[in-house]
Amino acid sequence: MTTNGVRIREGRPEEAAALSALALRSKAHWGYDDAYLAACADELRLAPGDMADRRVRVADAGGRILGVATLDGEPPRAELGMLFVDPPSIGRGVGRLLYRHVLAEAGRIGCDQVTIAADSHAEPFYLAMGARCADASPSVGQLVRMEAWPAGAGPSWVRAWTGDGRSVHLGNVAEFHAQFPGAALADGVLHYACLAAFAGPHPALVVLPLTVEAAWIRGVARQLEWGEVEVHCIDAPGGALSQAILDRPALTQRIRNAGLPVLPWGHTEAAEQLTSGPPLRLGHESKAASHRLFRRLAPAHPGIRVPAQERVRSRRELARALAARASAGLTSVVKGEYGVGGSATFVLTPQDVLSGGGTRAAARRLPREGLLVEEYVAGADLYRNPTFDGVIAEDGTVHVVGTGLMEVTGTAYQGVTVGPGVLPADLTATAIAFGTAVGEALSTEGYRGWYDVDFVTDTAGRPAPTEINLRLTGPAVAFVLQARLDRVRGGRHLVRTLDCLPLGARLPAPALLEHLDGLARRCRAQGAVLLATIPTASLDPVPYVGVALAARSRQALDEAEALVRFGNGALGGMFTGSASAATWA
Repeated sequence: MTTNGVRIREGRPEEAAALSALALRSKAHWGYDDAYLAACADELRLAPGDMADRRVRVADAGGRILGVATLDGEPPRAELGMLFVDPPSIGRGVGRLLYRHVLAEAGRIGCDQVTIAADSHAEPFYLAMGARCADASPSVGQLVRMEAWPAGAGPSWVRAWTGDGRSVHLGNVAEFHAQFPGAALADGVLHYACLAAFAGPHPALVVLPLTVEAAWIRGVARQLEWGEVEVHCIDAPGGALSQAILDRPALTQRIRNAGLPVLPWGHTEAAEQLTSGPPLRLGHESKAASHRLFRRLAPAHPGIRVPAQERVRSRRELARALAARASAGLTSVVKGEYGVGGSATFVLTPQDVLSGGGTRAAARRLPREGLLVEEYVAGADLYRNPTFDGVIAEDGTVHVVGTGLMEVTGTAYQGVTVGPGVLPADLTATAIAFGTAVGEALSTEGYRGWYDVDFVTDTAGRPAPTEINLRLTGPAVAFVLQARLDRVRGGRHLVRTLDCLPLGARLPAPALLEHLDGLARRCRAQGAVLLATIPTASLDPVPYVGVALAARSRQALDEAEALVRFGNGALGGMFTGSASAATWA
């Protein structure tokens, strides 16, 4: 393993004395006196036979030894027995390389956890690497018991999506949706383009149709260990980002010369001039076409319920259909054939229809053509809105990304939670089986890339598919972040995205990022990671921010969300002088 000229290799028996001396020098860096260091000497001494027995790894730069680490014990739990960096190299990323290598080795040999007895001075380093304290912090000089999780090679979908390397990301959200007839766009679609920064786990270049603070990308890159990311913020009239790129020959050439996968938010004719592969058919972005596919596949999936759907040709015909259903006591779902985030979807009860108010409000926001009336599937709030995401590789194989639980208010998508145990096992299995079958059908028709199937559940817990999205989605961001955090911090994270969290006050971008940094520190203390995902809406008339939270337990995730919501709300007190606001300053 070689990074920036530093190679991680196995330790050699003849290096035992030199490695022992390095460990003692590294310990002395923290200012311990001679008596304390003498007491530590035996513990820090390596013997020639330890090189294999303790899995000794050395950080080597051109023959110069910069650091040493050991992985002691056997699966399922091992110990990071030693991790020391020569003082001149401390703070230059050597410890990070050794730590990542040891966690990867722990995963390779089958460990599910790694324990650490850390010097109290090293505790902040291990916390930053994603480890967790297993007990209260002791006084200086004592050891801190910590726990870490092995890092695996990454799921197959990452390799299918990006080749397991870096990628170019295009935030062409508005451009994608504008290509469909009568498509209704959600409010704030321009801000939503920020999510394209997370189109793949490791971006090299990102192009967005709006201006973002450089400090935002730098902060995210630091947390996710992206390294340098090249960001271009360009003016794209009407959201036509790909055409705006093509109108800039230098940027177009820069993207093509990068030799990296280009990941647009969604495929368009203009975007296809920047990507490779044949043009893609996007027919199943139509909610009517996806419904026909659901009905065709459902007989082979008895756990799936497909709601009835009919097309109406005009608003007058819509009114008649709704009146007939209301007279029968039926609640209806009215959809535009194309739309995003629930922007063209309305749920109308018989009372709404008979009063006329709900019908008139829906009619004003719906397109005049491509109207669908669908059976309303009643269900419980728990596990109400599952989702499935997958990737169809260039060779046509379908790779499962995962399932998650969406947060939907009314019909508006707000965010998602993904990770172990988020959905019951039987619901997960049913959604994966059906979502995979949808992917195989799309593959046969020639589609390649990311896709998503959204569901609602009925009172018996059966999933009812509602639409297919042939593009990146809000849940895609959560899955990408989960994959990246699992890679750099080990283990299997729970990730929750919250795309539209209200702010108690309007803030300029630098003040917003400072506010979020404070919240991130408090989240870390609770064992959670906070990442800003949409930082550009804080000066809107109704200001908000998008964030992602990651943790290793549902409780930590819930506590972090409560903390962030409270902190955002407390911003309003900054202008009234309340004590609660001062707490969050």
